[in-house]
Amino acid sequence: MHLGDNEGFVRTKNIIEGQHLNTICSSGRCPNQAECWSRGTATFMVLGAICTRACRFCNTETGKPFPPDPLEPERLAESVRQMGLKHVVLTSVDRDDLPDLGAGHWVRVIRILRQVNPGTTIEVLIPDFQGRPELIRKIIDEKPEIVSHNLETVERLTPEVRSAARYDRSLTVLKQLADAGIRTKSGLMLGLGETEEELLDAMDDLLQYGCSILTLGQYLQPTRKHLPVQAYIHPDAFVRYKDLALQKGFEVVESGPLIRSSYHAEKHI
Repeated sequence: MHLGDNEGFVRTKNIIEGQHLNTICSSGRCPNQAECWSRGTATFMVLGAICTRACRFCNTETGKPFPPDPLEPERLAESVRQMGLKHVVLTSVDRDDLPDLGAGHWVRVIRILRQVNPGTTIEVLIPDFQGRPELIRKIIDEKPEIVSHNLETVERLTPEVRSAARYDRSLTVLKQLADAGIRTKSGLMLGLGETEEELLDAMDDLLQYGCSILTLGQYLQPTRKHLPVQAYIHPDAFVRYKDLALQKGFEVVESGPLIRSSYHAEKHI
């Protein structure tokens, strides 16, 4: 399918561009963009399109971000209304430049989204907020139906793959969410050089820290300046990893070469 092949894709594109919104679908070069936009779904990215971190797997632009747009929450809520979404997924860039790391803006986005779309369920894919419990509590207090925070890779590879995040800190974020009764979700990329034993250990760590939904997908190098792919994982291996993850105790597992964090997220509700 080519981008723009059908009316659903064009309608989604026009709504997003008309409201001057960002999506991880575009900035992250998601391989599922055509499918999702054609179905009238998208993963909105708040707090701008420039990230303060420089993770070596991510295509999002790195640099000095602009101040948060105070009208973004209203425009996003209106876009969700126009699209008629029953479930919406939100993510953001890291905003280590802001005193509250963007948590206050997140709160406004969720509240206004609920005011305009009271029947829509909400999934948020949050940064680590530098592990600050008081900022994570702000998200918890808004009671989104699912909160996702991606581990991204195994412990050994984390310093090479993620610019500022830490493996143990991400697990602590998930635990704070789970301890508060929030349904939690995380994702891992495969093909970065991890061993099967390391992958299974990461699954065990996620379960131990309260994560109940897992996504597994193939890492794809966005540009030549990003980390190279170390291995292309066979689709049969993704099926086997899904079975193993379910046996270990995950409630829901999405596993496949093109699986991304928000793929078919509405099914996880």
